[in-house]
Amino acid sequence: MKPDDDTCWAAVRDRDRAFDGRFFYGVLSTGVYCRPSCASRTPLRRNLRFYAVAADAERDGLRPCKRCKPLARTADEATIRTVRELCRYIQQHSDQNPGLEQLSRRAHLSPSHLQRRFKAVLGVSPKDFVESCRLDALKRKLRDGRSVAAATYDAGFGSSSRVYERAAHRLGMTPRQYRAGGRGVDISWALSETPLGLLMIGASDRGLCFVQFGASESELRGQLQAEFPQAAITPMPANARDQFAQWMQALSRHLSGRQVALDLPLDLRGTAFQMKVWNYLLKIPYGALRSYSEVAQAIGAPRAVRAVASACAANRVGLVVPCHRVIRGDGGLGGYRWGLERKRSLIDLERSVRTAGA
Repeated sequence: MKPDDDTCWAAVRDRDRAFDGRFFYGVLSTGVYCRPSCASRTPLRRNLRFYAVAADAERDGLRPCKRCKPLARTADEATIRTVRELCRYIQQHSDQNPGLEQLSRRAHLSPSHLQRRFKAVLGVSPKDFVESCRLDALKRKLRDGRSVAAATYDAGFGSSSRVYERAAHRLGMTPRQYRAGGRGVDISWALSETPLGLLMIGASDRGLCFVQFGASESELRGQLQAEFPQAAITPMPANARDQFAQWMQALSRHLSGRQVALDLPLDLRGTAFQMKVWNYLLKIPYGALRSYSEVAQAIGAPRAVRAVASACAANRVGLVVPCHRVIRGDGGLGGYRWGLERKRSLIDLERSVRTAGA
């Protein structure tokens, strides 16, 4: 799992080899990304950005450092060079939505070989990388003031309502709202005491986007605001009281073992890789466990174990997206952003309910 930014900065400053493979850092002033132990001159903190996987750094237009060679452990030099050339091509032609066949011809590889090599280097498929680049292009065009129709079409999403909705899903809001800087996105919240502590839920008109535990209302409100800094955040309105009550009741029953399935509307927002991990987590059965490695294998990125752990840690919708069902390969609990005691309690509860129903 990627450490927090302060820990990452300390690792970069100390050139700590123990953190190699756990994250990459990008130097915005030079346009490169490195491993934490890179022997290059330590950059200024304000010029750094930290990444869980190399694909995110590549998508931001950064190139691997020639000194520390951050990708050297994942593939041979020829494969790395091929994948990087394809990344540049995709970034320049994302509006044309290049497919696997086209990319494989350009790389002089079969589609299956390209798919495997691309994932081995970056942790995501060519299709996911193309989609992320198109989304980035859409964001840039909207921020530049292009009309929604023009920006959506020019970014390669087309002009049909169906494609417009897909772009909206990936943005976490409609393109029009994104163009306005996120203003106009309303998130309502409610609190409830549960067997595992104070729980806050937050929802947009699309569904739940925030389900988290905390010590107090002020702490949880601060977390919600930090997750969605430009949204209009308000307490649960009176006309939504019944809906919020139903969601809270479902979560409370789930936490007491009286309701196994949670079929609740979701508004998930994340990178292509995070979305792939979270969508897989939704498929893990109640009471079952998977290792971070098994999740990485299941999503087709077997080398991206640490990135999977990082995606689990970035989950904003606890319980419903059951990241607590993912543990270490040796049986250890791993991490959990709401505390290992809660993770242990959830695993024990689900195991006992499943055993009783067997």
